[in-house]
Amino acid sequence: MFVVDTNILLYAADKSMPEYNVCRRLLETWRSQSSVWYLTWDIVYEFLRVVTHPRVFRNPWNIIDAWSFVQALLASPGLQILAETDRHSKIVQDVFKELPHIRGNLVFDTHTAILMKEHGVDMIYTHDTDFHRFPFVEVIDPLQ
Repeated sequence: MFVVDTNILLYAADKSMPEYNVCRRLLETWRSQSSVWYLTWDIVYEFLRVVTHPRVFRNPWNIIDAWSFVQALLASPGLQILAETDRHSKIVQDVFKELPHIRGNLVFDTHTAILMKEHGVDMIYTHDTDFHRFPFVEVIDPLQ
């Protein structure tokens, strides 16, 4: 069980990126398997934000095409979405006590890490080095 971070989705969506082949191959493998893998709604919305943003994405997509990409992911047999449970507040409190340096842009990644902890998922595929700050998360960087 693992989470796929936004940057892997973005690389898999943009043929002009040098990371495209590796990430697209991985994504297609995950999409075809029945074993469980995860996204969060935050990751989905961040993908939509970046892929449609003309100052961030090289060749921005329209929202319909971006949503079609997401729908294809959501149709994957093993994909599940991590969401908050009734234990979320307690886990947030525990993580903030363990990692009091959390602030600014790291809060967004912290939400993903907290959802992972909440659901017992300890592995994330990402090229984002910030996830190394969470001792309870194993980071797999498929680009290294």
